[in-house]
Amino acid sequence: MKPVRILVAACLLFALQVGPANADAETAAAPTEAVLGNDISWPQCGGELPAPPAFAIVGVNGGRPDTVNPCLADQLAWADRTPAATGGTPTAVYVNTAATGPVETPWWPAANTYLGNGISNPYGMCDGSASPACAYVHGYAMAFNDVVILKQAGGYTVGRMWWLDVETGNSWLSDKTANAAELEGMTDYLVGAGAEVGIYSTGYQFGGIAGEIAPASSLYRLKNWLAGAESVSSAQEYCASDPLTPGATVTTTQFTAGNLDYNYRCPAAAQPPAPQPAPQPEQSRFDAYAEMHAAQIS
Repeated sequence: MKPVRILVAACLLFALQVGPANADAETAAAPTEAVLGNDISWPQCGGELPAPPAFAIVGVNGGRPDTVNPCLADQLAWADRTPAATGGTPTAVYVNTAATGPVETPWWPAANTYLGNGISNPYGMCDGSASPACAYVHGYAMAFNDVVILKQAGGYTVGRMWWLDVETGNSWLSDKTANAAELEGMTDYLVGAGAEVGIYSTGYQFGGIAGEIAPASSLYRLKNWLAGAESVSSAQEYCASDPLTPGATVTTTQFTAGNLDYNYRCPAAAQPPAPQPAPQPEQSRFDAYAEMHAAQIS
């Protein structure tokens, strides 16, 4: 999500910082036609936030995977004052996603391990190539790091909703199967850690990045948060849009007004079955990551 309309670039670009609600710090009067939420992240650091809306979604990263939103703790505190949070629903978060491949600077796996822990890989053995097997390990590791970031901000809660922000503005491989494997690795780790997971994107972007998703994939039944609406009324209409995968349900839609992103929760959204948990690295490794910077995507 961005301060203007969501990107619809035809090619997959590298190294642009993107994320839900990359809006300027200036605020605008919220539309009043429906009960709405806001999503915010690092672009709002140092700026005045609106009065807590009905619900909120906060970005964990600083625009790319394995970076940190420097205002995460403060923004979570703001979001936790929304009626949804005070009513017992943990504030949702979103994380950036990307599949870089074995390039010079970003970390890329060469085996089915991370921080010395083995990872059960549905795509076989990772050999350091830009393969689905290695993309799965990379996604798994990035989600692990995101949980560490949220823990360090004091915001880790089992059962929190995590949205995977899938946009063409971050780096992706030409192999759609590998890109889907990246997202599956993230999903499997987060579900194994006790989170609920959904996908934020548009049909155009998600299809261009991950292609068609098979029913056996852990992405197939995830909730969808669709971007691209232009008003409250079109956000409501987007609830009837085709989901990103045939087994998914559109539960949330987004539009931009003024300098903020607004979100509409679709009524009577079905609760799809949660994906099955997958093995994850030992929790004791969280402290080890705090001193490890080799995996940072800069």
